[in-house]
Amino acid sequence: MRKFLVILDDSRECLNAMRFAAMRAAKTGGGVEILAVIPPEEFNHWIGVADIMRAEARERIEVHFEVFAKWMRDRKGIDPQLVIREGEVVPEILALIHEDPDVGVLVLGAGTDKGSPGPLVTALTRSAGSLPVPITIVPGELSKERLEAVT
Repeated sequence: MRKFLVILDDSRECLNAMRFAAMRAAKTGGGVEILAVIPPEEFNHWIGVADIMRAEARERIEVHFEVFAKWMRDRKGIDPQLVIREGEVVPEILALIHEDPDVGVLVLGAGTDKGSPGPLVTALTRSAGSLPVPITIVPGELSKERLEAVT
């Protein structure tokens, strides 16, 4: 089954990327894989403190994921998978794409700032020519109704 890979973070544009991935998966018989990456700088403490911080970060991610997962299950009939990794965001995204042959599309949300579409879109479009999957960039200001219409 082809999966839409979407990135879970605290950005506003994450919401539209999640919606788009779920809508496309529901309409095409695909799945959704949600990747959350914990940056390494969060754990530059003593080992015991780092372990507690890592557990807290995972718990926050799981709670955040469950909000999106419930919406996807209830509204679109999609049961997303959560993958949590630790490291730098872009290399972890690229590694997952290369490791999982079922990932068929990377879905990114574009920021609403006028100066830049956001760090992920900027970084990943630089390597778009060598990726084994297409990238779909979802505008952050697209309405729910417009998302429904284009999916």
